Amino acid sequence: MAGDVDLTVRLTEAPGAPEYEFRLVFRTGTAAQATALEGSTLPDPGAALAAVELFGDEAFFVPRPADMMCTQQYGGPQVAVVTGTFHGRPVHSRFSLTDGCEIARWRSMAPLFGGTPGSTGQT
Repeated sequence: MAGDVDLTVRLTEAPGAPEYEFRLVFRTGTAAQATALEGSTLPDPGAALAAVELFGDEAFFVPRPADMMCTQQYGGPQVAVVTGTFHGRPVHSRFSLTDGCEIARWRSMAPLFGGTPGSTGQT
């Protein structure tokens, strides 16, 4: 792993619904991953960290091309806002289920959204 991760996720499953808040913290230079994930509040911080390491660069920093073709399907009203830092880079990303591209982006990062009923993007 290249560096520290400190992300806060604010998830709402529908307009006006209660907000869930989760935190993923990973500190490099620790003796064991269990210690490295101390401070995380996700049900499965290891799975969330694996998703972030695998898809984080693309999900957080690569804008979707304006001419990208996406299926016109609606996955649900869920919205997740992720803020914090990823390997020293500031993160402020919004995830939703508004079309096929956004649904795929959501599903790639689903473990970061805490395993709440709507967090998987399944409706």
